[in-house]
Amino acid sequence: MVETGESSESNLGLVRSVSFREEENFHRQATGFGASGSRNTSPLGRMGSRNTSPSRQKGIKTKPRGLDEETVSTFSKAIQPDVQMEDNIWAMLPEDLLNEILARIPPFMIFRLRSVCKRWNSILQDNSFLKFHSQVPSHGPCLLTYCRNSHTPQCSVFSMPLKQWFRIPFTFLPQWAFWLVGSSGGLVCFSGLDGLTFRTLVCNPLTQTWRTLPSMHYNHQRQLILVVDRKDRSFRVIATSDIYGDNSLPTEVYDSKLDKWSLHQTMPAVNLCTSKMAYCDSRLYLETLSPLGLMMYRLDTGQWEHIPAKFPRSLLDGYLVAGTQKRLFLVGRIGLYSMRIWELDHTKFVWVELSRMPLRYFRALLRLSAERFECFGQDNLICFTSWNQGKGLLYDVDKKLWSWIAGCALQSYNSHVCFYEPRFDSMIY
Repeated sequence: MVETGESSESNLGLVRSVSFREEENFHRQATGFGASGSRNTSPLGRMGSRNTSPSRQKGIKTKPRGLDEETVSTFSKAIQPDVQMEDNIWAMLPEDLLNEILARIPPFMIFRLRSVCKRWNSILQDNSFLKFHSQVPSHGPCLLTYCRNSHTPQCSVFSMPLKQWFRIPFTFLPQWAFWLVGSSGGLVCFSGLDGLTFRTLVCNPLTQTWRTLPSMHYNHQRQLILVVDRKDRSFRVIATSDIYGDNSLPTEVYDSKLDKWSLHQTMPAVNLCTSKMAYCDSRLYLETLSPLGLMMYRLDTGQWEHIPAKFPRSLLDGYLVAGTQKRLFLVGRIGLYSMRIWELDHTKFVWVELSRMPLRYFRALLRLSAERFECFGQDNLICFTSWNQGKGLLYDVDKKLWSWIAGCALQSYNSHVCFYEPRFDSMIY
């Protein structure tokens, strides 16, 4: 924080300094996706060379290791000429107009502007700015990676609209916040063991605010999912079975308005349940192993229901992925070298095949058929990540388009990844 930055001229001088020097360095901290080296190496440890002049900047095309014929999009920074900012003009901007401008700046750039001066920091936390920010369109989906190596949290966010990686400090979280549960409506949920107590917290990475939830009725590591209702200005956390599937525990739901957990029905066949869940249309869907099937939890009634949808034969590593509105996808392998995507027909309760991953992408993502991968989705986007190869592959269901995610920071088995929508106005209600 700059203590002497109260004057308008001083503020604007510092803004220029941040915009044209600090921000350029900050946005370039990315690593080659799938680069060689120690797996414990920080994903943001390698920085690109700095150009001394914007006119010398050149687009750098990167290609994941092992891909001989795949072309990855160029994620170079657009060349912008230096613009001379008139301090006396910008200093006369009305407060409401300044809020309008700041509300339309990409969230990760606003995050850096908090350190300009006290006045700017107060504006970015003011209710009037948050009101403007809530009215502008969302920045778009991002990928958030989180890991703890030697108790040091590391968080990186890939902005799909900007095609850039950003680093967010996560030192504000307590040491026990080890597992990334997921994200919804601009908030992120973590869980961990505080001694022998299983705890859960919800935070906003941009505002660095967080809340530890009260203890559940049953102190066990639970499978959790975060649900945010922006219109109601509230969030809920649903805890299903024991994370190891050994205990038949009642379903518990945390309501931020009541600030407490409530007990609901115990899920049938709980010890046959996997950890692969998806939430869409006010319903939580969960896959069971034996027999292979689908369970649905209705948040409004607090009851579990069985969905008579038979899974495809010879399905391996099945993942449930939530789409927009009522769309529910199933992703998994058939055999060793075929990755497929299905959508649930809610009227006939059958899985309808939508797409198959081209073989060249499959072999680049998983060189060995038995390699472990993760799959998750948001807004009809499905992301595949591979630990061994350190790669990420994105599939757009609507456009039927496959594309690589360059510069992914997934370099550790301890890394957790989810989709994330950055918003300053997402409050810890």
